[in-house]
Formats: sequence, structure tokens, C-alpha cells
Amino acid sequence: MFAVIKTGGKQYRVAAEDKFTVERIPGEAGDLVTLNEVLMVGSSIGAPFVEGASVSVEIVEQTRGKKVISFKKRRRQNSKRTRGHRQDLTMIRVAEILTDGKKPSGKPAKAAAKAEKAETKPAEADASADVTEVVVTPMFTAPEGAKDKLTTIKGVGPVAEKQLNEQGIMTYAQIAAFTDADIERIDAEMPFSAAQITDWREQAKALAAK
Repeated sequence: MFAVIKTGGKQYRVAAEDKFTVERIPGEAGDLVTLNEVLMVGSSIGAPFVEGASVSVEIVEQTRGKKVISFKKRRRQNSKRTRGHRQDLTMIRVAEILTDGKKPSGKPAKAAAKAEKAETKPAEADASADVTEVVVTPMFTAPEGAKDKLTTIKGVGPVAEKQLNEQGIMTYAQIAAFTDADIERIDAEMPFSAAQITDWREQAKALAAK
């Protein structure tokens, strides 16, 4: 069965489980909303709406349309104006098409998910008790004493410095002493290329010598 609904000044032909975007409907993702402006259900045509008919829809997400640019220029007036606009939209999923004044039978997905989570929580707690903690051993042994500021090396940012520190790499001297085998191992196990690490080794040699 299909229906023709009106929302946001537009008409849509819908069927159960259809998913599409309409003009913004108040609510949050997972909420059920009943649309009462039904112009047609099956072969029944309203005047203008079908009496007792409604469509229950679930809000999937609140979103926005593509940006539209409006540019206006007045000749010889040295006047230009550019404006951008993104229309507020709501993605919905058709849950039920109702007739004869029936009420929606479904529950919002948000409430159903909350109930399911409450039911599975004890089982998840029992499962977590059997999880064995895995200890990751750093690739290198961190030297004693103060560590160097590795971000001084060109190409090493704060994130890369943190990743190197986590693997026990703390000083210029360590990087300067990398062997080709070390570089291959780092290339395989860390998000850095062999070319990057080789360049860092040459820079570290100069810094370590100061």
C-alpha cells in the first residue's frame, strides 16, 4: 500500500520502509512522528485529506542540504553581495501507513535500543570479566634521563612524536643510531615510510652532534 503525504509544502508518494529527506521536522534521531496531511491512500483520494489516515515516520537524522550561492551585482554601483544558504532537512523512514484513525504500533528506535541495551548489559558485564588484558611491549628500550624534543626534526609533528615515544624512541641519538633493519621494522609496524625514517635519521645525526 502506498500513500501521498504533504509536508513542508511538498508532496511525496511513500510506502513502508521508504527513506528520504524532507523539510526540517522537529525532533531527534529515533523519534517517531505522525504526519496527518495524507492526500491519498491506495485508491482513496482525500478532499483535501483522507479522513482518519496518517503516516508514522521515524527520524533517521537531522541534516542539511547542499550549499547554494546567491550572487548579486549592481552595474556601475560598485555593489556586490554574495550569500550562501544550506536548507535544514530531515531524513525520515516510513514506519507505517495508518487508516481509520489507528494509532502507531511501533516504538521509536531510540527507545527500543535503550531497552535492548538494558537487557544485554548483564551479559556484557559477564563477558568483560573473561577478557585478558594485553600488554603491548615497545619496539625499543627508552633510555634513562631527559628526552629530546623530537618535533625539532622536520617532518615529525606532535602526533608522530607521541607515537615514537610510545615505542620507546625518546632521543636524537636513538634515531641517529637506527640501522637499516630498524628502519624496515618501523616501516612495517608504524605509520611511517622508510624514506621518512631515513631522512629523520640524517637530521638526528646533526642534532645529536650539537
